[in-house]
Amino acid sequence: MGSRKKQMADAIKEAKKEIAFAKLNNCPTSPRKMRLVADLVRGERVEKALNILKFSSKEASGRLETLLLSAIANWQAKNEDASIEDAELFVKEIRVDGGSMLKRLRPAPQGRAHRIRKRSNHVTIVVGANNNTQA
Repeated sequence: MGSRKKQMADAIKEAKKEIAFAKLNNCPTSPRKMRLVADLVRGERVEKALNILKFSSKEASGRLETLLLSAIANWQAKNEDASIEDAELFVKEIRVDGGSMLKRLRPAPQGRAHRIRKRSNHVTIVVGANNNTQA
C-alpha cells in the first residue's frame, strides 16, 4: 500500500470512529407508525432520546429504545477509552424504510375477498459524537 493511500485509509478510519450504527430489519410494524416515533428522537442527544422513548406510549418506542441502546454499545466498542458523557453522543441519523409485506386475504361479502397487507420496516440509527464542545 502506498503512503498516500495508507494516510487516506487512516483518515477514513478515524472519521468512522466518531459514528456507530445499528440496524433493525423486518420489524413487524408499519413504517408510518415507526416514523412517528423516529421523528421524535431525530437529532436529539442520546440521554434525552432514551427518556423520550422510555416514556412514550407507542409500541414502536420500545423497539427503537433497544435499537438505540445497541447503537450506543456499538459506539463504546469502537471507542473503549472514551466516555459517553464526554463525547456528547446524539442521534445523527435515523431512517425508517419499508420492508417486506405479508399478503393475506380477508373474506368479503358476495364471495369476494379483500387483500390485507401486513407491513414491516427496516430501521437504521446512526449515533455520532459531538466534538464541538461549546462553553
